[in-house]
Amino acid sequence: MLGEYRIEGRRAVEIAASVERAVSSGGLAPGELLPPMRELAVELGVNPNTVAAAYRSLRDRGVIETAGRRGSRVRPRPATTSREAIGVDVPEGVRDLATGNPDPALLPSFRAALAAVSVQYEQQSMFYGAPLVSAPLARLAQAQLAADGVPKGPIAVVSGALDGVERVLAAHLRPGDVVAVEDPGWGGLLDLIPALGLRPEPVALDDEGPLPAAVERAVRRGARALVVTSRAQNPTGAAVSADRCRELRTLLAESPELLLIEDDHGHGIVDLPLHTLAGATDRWVLVRSTAKAYGPDLRLAVLTGDPTTVDRVGGRLRLGPGWVSHLLQDTVRHLWETEAVRPERVAASYAERRDALRAALAERGIEAFGRSGMNVWVPVPDETVAVSRLQRAGWAVAPGARFRMASPPGVRLTVSGIGVEEVDAVADAIASAIRPASPGRYG
Repeated sequence: MLGEYRIEGRRAVEIAASVERAVSSGGLAPGELLPPMRELAVELGVNPNTVAAAYRSLRDRGVIETAGRRGSRVRPRPATTSREAIGVDVPEGVRDLATGNPDPALLPSFRAALAAVSVQYEQQSMFYGAPLVSAPLARLAQAQLAADGVPKGPIAVVSGALDGVERVLAAHLRPGDVVAVEDPGWGGLLDLIPALGLRPEPVALDDEGPLPAAVERAVRRGARALVVTSRAQNPTGAAVSADRCRELRTLLAESPELLLIEDDHGHGIVDLPLHTLAGATDRWVLVRSTAKAYGPDLRLAVLTGDPTTVDRVGGRLRLGPGWVSHLLQDTVRHLWETEAVRPERVAASYAERRDALRAALAERGIEAFGRSGMNVWVPVPDETVAVSRLQRAGWAVAPGARFRMASPPGVRLTVSGIGVEEVDAVADAIASAIRPASPGRYG
């Protein structure tokens, strides 16, 4: 059953650690069946309750899953294995459309901002006891959010969108709680949820965002939180429309206790307005990352929401890292003040390439999705075949398994790695690699 690997330990924590080490090292493969609890207890010479506690701990941390009499198995994608591992190596000579990075040519220079902040810090450095948020940054963020129709709330600063989402989930939920999440959706989030001991509930979506019926079903199944991507949804490019926003707000008003997390990482790179769900429930946040518009290494996101939630996030931040560096905060403030990024130019560049690729694929009988942002999602009958054929043709794309739970197969292409003049070559390669998939929604 376990091949050459032997689970060890006398205490629950030791048994759980032994299993987790094996999963991390590859000694226990995804999907592998673990011994029945009583059988393992006899082998280790411990009480069955000790093994049960170990398995419960592993299940809460997203390492294994239990299916009643069918036993316990290593999760297909255990929390100790990132979905980034479900990808492809990009050999020399193969173009990278898989990684999901922004176009370096569209990122701003930090030279002036860093020089200005350096001078500022020579005059007044930050020490312990400084406020969590730079006041000038908070004012700018609140003005931007108000202009987008987001209700006024306190501001927190976190180390990127996923850091913000994690802190909000941890502030309200407990292991075993259900989180409704888009499917297909952001691989990092799909990793995070089981790692926190939470259970993901897939929510189907189309070009206009999560389907109301799917959200309603998730709530009926016990979801205590819902995570929605406002625009530039990863991997499909969906963006919440005005009509869909109204439908969802009406639906969410019937579940005021639901924790709503809105991810607006597309701010600064999309040409579609924000139709926000913020404030539709009593507990809500909106997280706005700088990664796509200013560069992934600028690890900063602004978070706003109801006072209780933001206060919990800030309080927990104080007990950990303390604060996000004011050097970073003031760098972002300077970039915003000087309008270092021209959103209309950036959005137009991505839209031109994205729309050209979708049109070229349509001409070849292939339906693709990508209403906003830098990604195009192409349904395929077999991801492995499509990915390998495209790589042989010189193009590396991301397999949909990195982003899916229950939705059908697909591949993601990031258009930041190509020019408009290359679109036909990419479309020809895709057409040669797959058969046209059936039209419709993503899942």
